[in-house]
Amino acid sequence: MPAQPTNSGIVTDERSGERHIPESRRADGSTRKAIKIRPGYRPPEDVEVYKNRTAENFRNRGKGPIPGTEGLNDDTPSPLASAAANKNAKRREARKKKAAEEGQAGATGAPDGSAATPENAKTEDVDPEAESEKKVRNLKKKLKQAKELQEKKETGKALLPEQIAKVIKINELIRELDALGFDADGEPKTAADAEATETS
Repeated sequence: MPAQPTNSGIVTDERSGERHIPESRRADGSTRKAIKIRPGYRPPEDVEVYKNRTAENFRNRGKGPIPGTEGLNDDTPSPLASAAANKNAKRREARKKKAAEEGQAGATGAPDGSAATPENAKTEDVDPEAESEKKVRNLKKKLKQAKELQEKKETGKALLPEQIAKVIKINELIRELDALGFDADGEPKTAADAEATETS
């Protein structure tokens, strides 16, 4: 039994292994003779064309999706991402469980009968001393930057409008530090300094 014909029409006989193009009928009704194909010959139609991926990508540029986004469309997450997702899911579950327990305890323990929410618990846990330290640190940093910019301005360097605005705020930053109990250099005030500022 002959095998399926190739692109060029060559059929290989499975029993004998001979290759030939079977006879066919032309449009005018005459017949073409069967053509024997010598062993080892491959016509150009049957040769696989070499495809240069780089050249093909160059020809197809701008037609496909954005390079690198193919992986984002995959539904299967990477093992690393799934591990992180599992960890986050566990954290969410623990938070929900904790909030539910606090809600039950708050409903029974609150004097007015209202449930304690996690937001209320967070505001109660905030240490005012830690907050003031954080604010002082932030003000010191801003003051240091403003003083450095003022030195640049005095040496004649041009400053951006945002930098000029920082320089203008130096006195305001010093006042805020003073209100928190610190001097213009960001150091804690001594008792003598505090009395001197009160009298002036």
